[in-house]
Amino acid sequence: MSQPRSSQLSRRGMLAAGGALGLTAVLAACGSEKKDGEKAGGGAANSGPWSFKDDRGETAKREAAPKNIVAFTGVAAALFDYGIECKGVFGPTKTKDGKADVQAGDMDVSKLTVIGNEWGRFSIEKYASLAPDVLISTMFDAKGTLWYVPEESSDKILKLAPSVGISVYDRQMTQPLQRILALAESLGADVKSDKVLKAKKRFEDASERLRGVAKAHKDIKVLVGSASQDLFYVSGSNLSADLEYFKALGVNIIEPPEKAKKASGGWFENLSWENVDQYDADLIMMDNRTSALQPSVLDESKPTWRKLPAVKAGQVIPRVTEPIFSYDKCAPILEDLADAIEKAKKLKRTA
Repeated sequence: MSQPRSSQLSRRGMLAAGGALGLTAVLAACGSEKKDGEKAGGGAANSGPWSFKDDRGETAKREAAPKNIVAFTGVAAALFDYGIECKGVFGPTKTKDGKADVQAGDMDVSKLTVIGNEWGRFSIEKYASLAPDVLISTMFDAKGTLWYVPEESSDKILKLAPSVGISVYDRQMTQPLQRILALAESLGADVKSDKVLKAKKRFEDASERLRGVAKAHKDIKVLVGSASQDLFYVSGSNLSADLEYFKALGVNIIEPPEKAKKASGGWFENLSWENVDQYDADLIMMDNRTSALQPSVLDESKPTWRKLPAVKAGQVIPRVTEPIFSYDKCAPILEDLADAIEKAKKLKRTA
């Protein structure tokens, strides 16, 4: 995917996953019985029936805790931090050179079965061959659309196993963190372990530090951007779990007009590269996903980018646009932002 979220969603109609040829045969070949008490993807053993009520209000059920878990890459990475390993993943997992994508976290991507690495790509046959017990993804809308599950083939996909949707839409970062933790616990994770408790404490401390830094440096204006070849996108703080939380902690985020965000469903404003200097920004956070153009590329290809005061001052940092919702991965996001705001200088707009 090469553009922010709403642009991707508009492409659903153009991206067909294709028919599941030979699906019945694949299912017959891969079907197998699960024994009660088997470990749930690397977590503690669970016996007896398993169920989890997701953020759609739907309850996924199995006779035993799921073992063959297939999840969106970012969710799989969060579960991995709690000791739950997924058998298959879908979404950005490997870069073109075969290395781990930023959304893969600490997972060894060479050991994962990748159902689809790009937007609109989801191999139903490969998914079925894993004999999935459950499919898990995030949701970026109020309709309950499972992220990176192609709508064109979702009926076929969702018939193969129960599904779980965790909402990261129009809520603060703390909510999906709590929901992923609860999901991990249901799958057998030890959420009272020293590792988990220390990570949670680190996150809480980082939150308080960012609150204090934001209050002390309220004059520092933060612009949140993403870049494509043709457009520069300025995100508002509403709808995104990370930005809503930053705003609640007092970070002075530049807000595009609601009218300007209307075309993207309220997420961001589209700016041509000739108009990227529209806002006075002291600090710029740039989308770190591999689908977005990175500052190093913009430095070489976009003269108007190079002229921005924050760029000239070296006050540009990555934004983890789709956080891995474990406390271990979210704490550094807050720490890095606090560091950047604390170090940033108030800049004057150039004529």
